[in-house]
Amino acid sequence: MSFDFDLFVIGAGSGGVRAARFAAGFGARVAVAESRYLGGTCVNVGCVPKKLLVYGAHFNDDFEQASGFGWTVEQPKFDWATLIANKNREIHRLNDIYRQLLANSGATLFEGHARLCDAHTVEISGQRFRAANILLATGGWPQVPDIPGKELVITSNEAFFLKALPRRVLVVGGGYIAVEFASIFHGLGAQTTLLYRRELFLRGFDRSVREHLREELLKKGLDLQFNADITRLDKQADGSLAATLKDGRVLEADCVLYAIGRHPMTDDLGLKNTAVELDQHGFIKVDDEYRTTEPSIWAIGDVIGHVQLTPVALAEGMAVARRLFRPEEYRPLDYKLIPTTVFSLPNIGTVGLTEEEALGAGHKIKVFNSRFRPMKLSLTASQEKTLMKLVVDADTDKVLGCHMVGPDAGEILQGIAVALKAGATKAIFDDTIGIHPTAAEEFVTMRTPVNE
Repeated sequence: MSFDFDLFVIGAGSGGVRAARFAAGFGARVAVAESRYLGGTCVNVGCVPKKLLVYGAHFNDDFEQASGFGWTVEQPKFDWATLIANKNREIHRLNDIYRQLLANSGATLFEGHARLCDAHTVEISGQRFRAANILLATGGWPQVPDIPGKELVITSNEAFFLKALPRRVLVVGGGYIAVEFASIFHGLGAQTTLLYRRELFLRGFDRSVREHLREELLKKGLDLQFNADITRLDKQADGSLAATLKDGRVLEADCVLYAIGRHPMTDDLGLKNTAVELDQHGFIKVDDEYRTTEPSIWAIGDVIGHVQLTPVALAEGMAVARRLFRPEEYRPLDYKLIPTTVFSLPNIGTVGLTEEEALGAGHKIKVFNSRFRPMKLSLTASQEKTLMKLVVDADTDKVLGCHMVGPDAGEILQGIAVALKAGATKAIFDDTIGIHPTAAEEFVTMRTPVNE
């Protein structure tokens, strides 16, 4: 059977581009189709622009703390339009880099909506191409609940392109995206309320981390309302929004942002023309090698609903490229000990098991933690505290999990993740010389378990 391409990738996000580039580098004939923007969610409406906005929001704290170090700073003035324009320029630069990466790899780029005609045929812009293998890397899209007034809300997609900073913002959700945007808007000067329908946000994170972040956000003046949800939204005569809560209260805002989860992007993909199956949540079913129930079609990234993080999609894309075109180098992806960060203010960094997960898995554990005021704040009025925590197997001394809430938590936890991946014990942490004076050294100086 004759094919136009050895691999046709639908979706030019992080995972799709990684798979395409490496497959082409292995000698395969590769095509990539993208209907929106090169780089996918992370580059355009996800982690990259979000972190740029987090940097912008953090200057609020920096200005407040500067006087403690002898700096006299005039009353700062923030301009949203400047931040967004500079952010847009950087994103366009990254889009061009992705385009160049694909071109340099030898992959063919098609810009338009691609759909499946059968197990080996892709149609785009009226043209049909035959491929020996097809990779679906279409990502996810923010969900919005079906409530009266849902057309009045925005999601993280639109938040990056607001024409002006809203004066009053309601952020709805309890995951990391909701917490991050609440931190961003609050840090940039908006009156911000975070609503979450359960008793505490960041479900799945270590309980100590969740509680510590709650305390720190409340110190900063962020309005946190748990066990609260919106039943309807109405636009008022002055253009503002009235949000009616399930307890009957009405909150007014100029912007309501929903961050309650994401659904897989499988709409109009032509899956019905193939044997590809979806799971109960709408994600594409794959086996351990990312092959769908249609043998010639593969899927990676957010559309399969495993661990929805950019570095994971990159690793999955690499795995598929190796599995297909360099099988002697293929190795399955290990989903244990994946480090992650939440760019709240303060940041969260975490790797390994939470205390609750360790106990649930039957481990007898020792817990070490430290709460302290960072050295940088010692000359300021800020009372923000950093949390560091180690979860250790009491029988083997192996460090099962490491968690932090504080400045640069993600930067610090990356190195810790390497240690945990290598199987480090608490004794190894204890024998490691700290870098003084830093916050990071606390991880190698905690000596007394808190649960003994």
